[in-house]
Amino acid sequence: MTADATSPPRQPNGNWRWDTPGLADVLARADVTDMKLIPSGSNYVFVLALQDEEAGPGVAVYKPRRGESPLWDYPDGTLYRRERAAYLLSEALGWGIVPLTIVRDGPHGAGMVQLHIDHQPRQSYFTVRGDRHDDLRRMAVFDVIANNGDRKGGHCLLDHDGRIWGIDHGLTFHREGKLRTVIWDYVGEPVPEHLCAEVEQLQRRLECGDEAVAEIDALLDKKERQALRARVEQLLRRRVYPDPPPWRPVPWPAL
Repeated sequence: MTADATSPPRQPNGNWRWDTPGLADVLARADVTDMKLIPSGSNYVFVLALQDEEAGPGVAVYKPRRGESPLWDYPDGTLYRRERAAYLLSEALGWGIVPLTIVRDGPHGAGMVQLHIDHQPRQSYFTVRGDRHDDLRRMAVFDVIANNGDRKGGHCLLDHDGRIWGIDHGLTFHREGKLRTVIWDYVGEPVPEHLCAEVEQLQRRLECGDEAVAEIDALLDKKERQALRARVEQLLRRRVYPDPPPWRPVPWPAL
């Protein structure tokens, strides 16, 4: 496919940009032309080379349900659904933290497929924390609401446009408190009012059950849905960043 005035925007390495028009449909229909295993991690994670007739080639991350290792505290076969729910939560808040994530069939069956973010590999939470407080305060609130049990430093990506993304949200939305993160910089500080206002909008959406929120609910069980609403209510009542929990509050490894 040759580039012209109507071609979708692309990254320098040929991958689709996050703002490619109709990207959700592209990600859902594109053909898989190659697949490589990412060897690190306890679950099977693959990088997919994709090809779409209209959008050309792209790259995505694929985490199949069949590749999830059983955990004692999360129901089997649900991590890929939590990844999709985390994306929907980010979108419902209007924060754009999580790259586009869908559920579709792949070479190893149903799983989550997420746009691969072309990022600066030497950058992480630990390298950006000194001068990106607004972004990280937002991500910290997101993790509280999502009950993120695995916010490692390497789960914060800095793309080549300077935007910070959050990835790896399989350990989220548990009915019990599971918050485990490296972002404890803001403990005891007031949550900025503009973030509280956006969380209040989320609360209203949870109450009325619009389309995006309805899909989040469909991906979680009843007690997880109740716990999500309780976390939102608690954050809005206290309006401060919470203290670390009594259990191990930082994931291992931290990066």
